[in-house]
Amino acid sequence: MPEATVAVPVAVPPPSMPAAGPSPASGAALKTSAFKVPGEGSSLVISVVTVVSLLVLWAIVTNIGWIKPLFLPSPQAVFQQFYEYLTGQANDKPLWQHFLASMFRVFSAFLLACVTAIPVGIAMGMSRWARGIFDPPLEFYRPLPPLAYLPLIIIWFGIDELPKVLLIFLSCFAPLALAARSGMRSASQEQINAAYSMGASYMQVIRHVILPSALPDILVGMRIAIGFGWTTLVAAEMVAANMGLGQMVLNASNFLRTDIVIMGIIVIGVVAYLFDLLMRWLERRLVPWKGRM
Repeated sequence: MPEATVAVPVAVPPPSMPAAGPSPASGAALKTSAFKVPGEGSSLVISVVTVVSLLVLWAIVTNIGWIKPLFLPSPQAVFQQFYEYLTGQANDKPLWQHFLASMFRVFSAFLLACVTAIPVGIAMGMSRWARGIFDPPLEFYRPLPPLAYLPLIIIWFGIDELPKVLLIFLSCFAPLALAARSGMRSASQEQINAAYSMGASYMQVIRHVILPSALPDILVGMRIAIGFGWTTLVAAEMVAANMGLGQMVLNASNFLRTDIVIMGIIVIGVVAYLFDLLMRWLERRLVPWKGRM
């Protein structure tokens, strides 16, 4: 009899699986972990190194004699003028009198702009009637430099303190109003609908939903506005002023006292920067959720 053949099963190896690559979710997580926001400490160190480097470069350039003192005095000469003005030894009013006069003009105009411009911006963001009324004059005068309408303000209001404060007020008003108007659109429609569905009234939605959403933009507008206010200070104190940091700079420029001019510019810039730091601190306290959404 012929031998019976028995079929022996042969183990077939499974097909090779492709190497598992990163999923889209893991790739997104990898990108997120790779992006790091620099901390405040590292930025502060870089800023300090930058300022010290600029001061050293300034001292080297002026002490070697590459630039004449008429165009750029040395840091020692500028500090000497600061010391003389601070102690009342200069042939002028003491620095604190100039400082207080400028502070009064800038911050009275800034506070007046906050009281008036923020409600106007909120109204523009809520009502098309308010937007139609206030938007044309704001957009018309906002690009104009203050020196363009300074003569008109002098003709209308004279040469007392009012035109100086009014000029700074106008420079602060437009950015504050536009920032408040932009902030009123920050609240999402989902948040508004959720508040209405929980029984909130129209005024409660504005107070508890829209205004908190607009607050970050309003604070940014305040920082921009105070910067414009300090920028306009020199132009405002051209109007028959006998005191003020801007007047001190202008008077020194007439006599080619570059050391006093640079000293006044540094004081104005330092005060403006300190106020900007204060506004940043207020942002962190009042809107801690900003940048974390």
